[in-house]
Amino acid sequence: MSILIKNGRIITASDDYIADIYIEGETVSAIGKDLKVAPDKTINASGKLLFPGGIDPHVHLDMPFMGAFSSDDHETGTLAALYGGTTMVIDYAIQTRGDSLHAALETWKGRAEGKAYGDYSFHIAVTDYNENIKAELKDIIIKEGITSFKTFMAYKGALMIDDKQMISIMNEVKKYGGLVAVHATNGDMIDYLVGSTNPKETYPHGTIIFPNPK
Repeated sequence: MSILIKNGRIITASDDYIADIYIEGETVSAIGKDLKVAPDKTINASGKLLFPGGIDPHVHLDMPFMGAFSSDDHETGTLAALYGGTTMVIDYAIQTRGDSLHAALETWKGRAEGKAYGDYSFHIAVTDYNENIKAELKDIIIKEGITSFKTFMAYKGALMIDDKQMISIMNEVKKYGGLVAVHATNGDMIDYLVGSTNPKETYPHGTIIFPNPK
């Protein structure tokens, strides 16, 4: 199907002008004034803004957490995103400890397939790193096209990995042009503070006093 969007005010990172946009299938094939095309559908965008769709690089759709799931799945989440001008989301495929990265990716693909209204891709959250997982990274990046990964310094016993694993992931991903994002919260420190019941033990140099709100 082809669509011609006429007389819209096109806004990009560097330009602001009035023109037509011709779309064939899912591809913008021409931009210009008075395009000589024969579209299946014409939309008059006079007085309206036309801008590239946004990308939300951090969403959690249909994600299990503590016995529940996130409120939006790929159907409701991507539909809501389109209403706000976001045409692509990047979800987090979270590795289950003991399983492979490929297994995590297939699980999240299964949750999204046939349900999404917009484009989507995935980061992979690595929660159980070893030599087998290290060997998967090249294939995940080169063949699967997943180039970004998430690691956690928090959520000990569930998502957290140690510093040695973190450095190994970064070095391996770097070889293939990928990126590693880090949830940079000190899991050991959090466990210590949560487990402490004595303020002076928690804060050896004194107690933090908060003002009484009026």
